[in-house]
Amino acid sequence: MNYRHAYHAGNFADVVKHVVLSRLVEYLKQKDKAFRVIDTHAGIGRYDLSATEAQKTGEWQGGIGRLVDAAFDAPAAALLAPYLEAVRSLNPGGGVKKYPGSPLIARHLMRKQDRLSAIELHRQDAAKLRALFAGDFQTRVIEIDGWLALGAHLPPKERRGLVLVDPPFEEKGEFDRLVDGLRKAHKRWPGGVYALWYPVKDRKAVAAFRKVLVQSGVPKLLDIGFEIRPPSAEPSLDGSGMVVVNPPFTLEGELRTLLPALHKLLVVEKPAHWTLEWLAA
Repeated sequence: MNYRHAYHAGNFADVVKHVVLSRLVEYLKQKDKAFRVIDTHAGIGRYDLSATEAQKTGEWQGGIGRLVDAAFDAPAAALLAPYLEAVRSLNPGGGVKKYPGSPLIARHLMRKQDRLSAIELHRQDAAKLRALFAGDFQTRVIEIDGWLALGAHLPPKERRGLVLVDPPFEEKGEFDRLVDGLRKAHKRWPGGVYALWYPVKDRKAVAAFRKVLVQSGVPKLLDIGFEIRPPSAEPSLDGSGMVVVNPPFTLEGELRTLLPALHKLLVVEKPAHWTLEWLAA
């Protein structure tokens, strides 16, 4: 695959995904017992928004660029604070020139007893990830196929934690692999929290994916949908979604505060909607 997230880092889909990630990690921190975050498609961990790739698409300007200095009401601002603190930690001078990927956001929010497994298949990206976390004994960078990690690395020894599955969706059959991977992972570790990201480009494929999830037999599936525009004439990233398995009991209420606030800020063209639906309760 020739996918490089550097072109898309910090876009609206990253914002929604990372806000959800931050809320899941914050919930896990409510108990003293250690937990592990497993990121199956970790990327390089940190992105330069002034680099050629990010400047070429400018997608970050419609995502974190709108969010970083925006004003929110008090409830939404409090829920966004951990995520925005992770972003601002890379930008001490203000604004946003660097953007943290999922592993760096998770690591920023962790406590001393928590652990991170950052998994990346591509050799060059894995090397950058190792350099980023060099000397960090709480983080392990593993250069393997993230889909294999859903079997080999579950359950973690901590028996608490989160698995983030965020494939690039550059190959055919990624929706099928997402469902198959979840089935296998859930069988090995039914008590884990799983967050599965997906793009909204082909609406029929998304509807079929959701239907298969309903029929999968996996309980406790909360689906988050976030559109920024109506269906495009040509395939385009019109939205994104996340399915959270075993979501914390606090998550639905938090998202009903966060999603309207984010949607108001990030929507490009109407009609476009955010949704929150239990596929299996």
